[in-house]
Parts: sequence; C-alpha cells; structure tokens
Amino acid sequence: MKNVMRAMNRTLSIGALALALAVTAPAAFAQGAKPSAAALATAKQLVTVTGATTLFNPLIAGVVEQAKLLYLQQNPMLQKDLNDIAAKLRTELAPRFAEINDEVAHEYATHFTEQELKAILAFYETPAGKKLLQEQPSVVNQSMKFAQDWANKLSTEVTEKMREELKKRGHPM
Repeated sequence: MKNVMRAMNRTLSIGALALALAVTAPAAFAQGAKPSAAALATAKQLVTVTGATTLFNPLIAGVVEQAKLLYLQQNPMLQKDLNDIAAKLRTELAPRFAEINDEVAHEYATHFTEQELKAILAFYETPAGKKLLQEQPSVVNQSMKFAQDWANKLSTEVTEKMREELKKRGHPM
C-alpha cells in the first residue's frame, strides 16, 4: 500500500509539475526564438537554486529496478547477479542525470527571456524566495493530500448520484 501511495504521490507531483509548465507555456510560444547561451546559463542556475529536477532524482534507479524486476520474473535465480548488475548500472548511469538538468534548463530558457530568468533567479535569492523554496514542498505535499482526499470524496459522491439516477431509470442496483 505504501508503494502505491508513493507512486500516486509521484504521479501527482509530476502532474503538478506538468501543470506548472503548462501554465508557463504561453511565454514559450510568444518568445519562439532559440535560447541564447546566456539564457541557458541563467536557466541552469535557476534549476540548481530551485531544485527543479529533484522530482526526477529517482528516475535512473527506478528504470534500473524495473529492468531488474523484469529479469527476476523470468528467473528468480538471477537475484544476486541482478543486484550486482543493478548497482553497477546505477553508478554508471548517474552522470546521465545531467541530461535531465540540461533539458529542464532548456525548457526554462525557451519559456522565459534571459531578463525574466535573471529576475526570477533574483527573487529566489531574496528572503521571500528562499522561504518559498523551503516551504513549497510542504505546501505542495499538503495540497496533493487534500486533492487526493477531495477526489476520493467526490468519487464516492458521483458514484452514489449515478446509482440513484440509474435506480430512477428502472435499473436494479
């Protein structure tokens, strides 16, 4: 159950990130030009300061674990070798995380001008910006929890209303 909750939290977090990127997407279409090297450099600083890719930290280990489980399902006797191989692959693949950092920075540099990125970066260096970075994970987690609970309650409500309507229409329930 904990794994399911973690997966749901990850999915909701990714959804929140996607929503956040979608909200900022209109700027990308307005800007349209290829980002400058300076904009990319500023965007990389922004990614570092905000921890924008922290959400993706488990990706490499997760992909390696999925592959390991695939082979384990076929032959459980491979457990020891697969554990060794998985550990080796996680280490070998760790530098590839830079690809995600680079892409996220590129997305920021595409969606915002260099001046906007500098202004955003400057904000995150203020006391309010630092507090936002510190408190945002808690706010997002609490918001996600509320949204999950709210959606569960709404689902129960909708199911009951549908059942009532089906009964009114003569369907046995």
